[in-house]
Amino acid sequence: MKPNKKYKYLIKLRNISILLVIVVVTITIIFNLMTTISPPNIDNMEVLDLEREIYDSNYFIVGNSWLRKNAFGLWEMYLEGNPFEIGVINGKLTKELIKQQEDSFVDQINTLVPSKGYLRFLKYFIAWFNRDMHKYVPPEYIEEIYGVSFSATDNYEYIGTKYERMLNYHGAHDIGHALQNLALVGCTSFGANLGFNDSSLIIGRNFDFYINDEFAENKIVAFIKPDSGHEFAYVTWASMIGVVSGINKKGLTVTINAAKSDMPTKAKMPISLLAREILQYAGNINEAIAIARKRETFVSESILVGSAEDNNAIIIEKSPGEFDTFYPKEDLLICSNHFQSDKFKNEPNNQEYIEQSASVYRQNRALELVSKHDTITYENAASILRDYNGIDDTSIGIGNEKAMAQFISHHSIIFQPLQHDFWVSTTDYQFGAFLNYNVDNVFSKTDLRGIGEVIYDSVRIINADSLTINNELASINKFRKLKKVLIDNLNNGTDIKNNDNLINEFISVNPDYYQGYVLAANYFYDIKDYDRALDYYKLSLSKEFENTTAADNVKYKITELESKVR
Repeated sequence: MKPNKKYKYLIKLRNISILLVIVVVTITIIFNLMTTISPPNIDNMEVLDLEREIYDSNYFIVGNSWLRKNAFGLWEMYLEGNPFEIGVINGKLTKELIKQQEDSFVDQINTLVPSKGYLRFLKYFIAWFNRDMHKYVPPEYIEEIYGVSFSATDNYEYIGTKYERMLNYHGAHDIGHALQNLALVGCTSFGANLGFNDSSLIIGRNFDFYINDEFAENKIVAFIKPDSGHEFAYVTWASMIGVVSGINKKGLTVTINAAKSDMPTKAKMPISLLAREILQYAGNINEAIAIARKRETFVSESILVGSAEDNNAIIIEKSPGEFDTFYPKEDLLICSNHFQSDKFKNEPNNQEYIEQSASVYRQNRALELVSKHDTITYENAASILRDYNGIDDTSIGIGNEKAMAQFISHHSIIFQPLQHDFWVSTTDYQFGAFLNYNVDNVFSKTDLRGIGEVIYDSVRIINADSLTINNELASINKFRKLKKVLIDNLNNGTDIKNNDNLINEFISVNPDYYQGYVLAANYFYDIKDYDRALDYYKLSLSKEFENTTAADNVKYKITELESKVR
């Protein structure tokens, strides 16, 4: 190449490089401008100057608000003030718990997505996806979340600012739901004694939202006295101001169950914040419907609303573009993870989910259990929520998604709306004791900071199910521990020493659960022991599968292996 031509080539290359840098920088600036969420303007921020009083390691006070752990291991919290004040004080009281929750959440994300490159992509995808979320959330909840964010840890600034993280985490349930179609959530709720004239209306629900064991360790029963709307109580975790299960002082209850969704294009109002708005501002079913109808959400969800004023319960069914309600035809109502209303029940998405998932089976099992009683008491409700068998009381394996109790519940809760009572599970999923709280009694106390004062009713405790804890819970814990060993070996291509003993033990601790046989078959398939793989795949088909996709995969493997071993 002649010097002159070479010089011109280098000049051209330099100009192209400069142009590329300018384009990349411009795109980065535009991306940051479009995805950066500015915090709200707060006129009075004096609440930030309040100091937290530490009474002991499990008891904290800020002003008239407090947080303490009771003898059963449940955290109890009382908050009052305007939205920003409630948020700031919430954060100050739960600072250590917020860090623990975020640590466990991020740890699980890193476990599920070990690739740093994909994690980086996920970060930018979520930033873009959530870029307008704040525009769909009422300003008071934006202010409350902003208040909480002052107490968030500095450890995760690489994910986003404290405020952005706290806001985005409120959409985590919805985003996970959209991306995985509820792989981790299979909740069930029911209403019974509907319309009875003896004030026995009762609502029960299992909130089967599982991140990891650590995430569910610090459940909080929160009592909120806002400066507008109704006083209310809900079960939550640190930093979460949205509601998944709650009751207000009017005796209105709200629980949410996810349904099959299309992949949304951007985030809108997280469903838990819609449930919070209903709980805070609705006093009856019609008011709940009006609030739900006016808000835009980005995933499909069923909202079971119980109402003391109406002595009834309904299901509000909401998708990103449609809305309907499902009223009970008799004196009971069952809600799992599919839609039942006229508008939604025949939609392709819903029909596909009905055919493929555990939702209808679990709904039928709930109906079977509720129908065994003429009137459901709170003790009956607890036994229904704790049931781990299949239809006709068949054994379908401990932890099967088709059962009411899947041994993954973050919490289980029972409401009696007309009495303003609720019972919350403590430890061991729904098998530990349930504590009874009365909303009126708690909010009627003049000074809730009373040291050592018990706010639950010690007479109306539902005792722990010790038999299940000592047997089935011990078995599923051992099963999950051995399952992790087996999966780790499968992923690493490691041959298991004494594999026969390990696999026999793995299957024997949960012999009616199909997963044990499938994982054993997968192991033998990987080490090319096709005869034994085929045997275990065939054995698995004699068990109750949770969904048709898993069963179809096994049938495909059997067809493949039968051609190999001929």
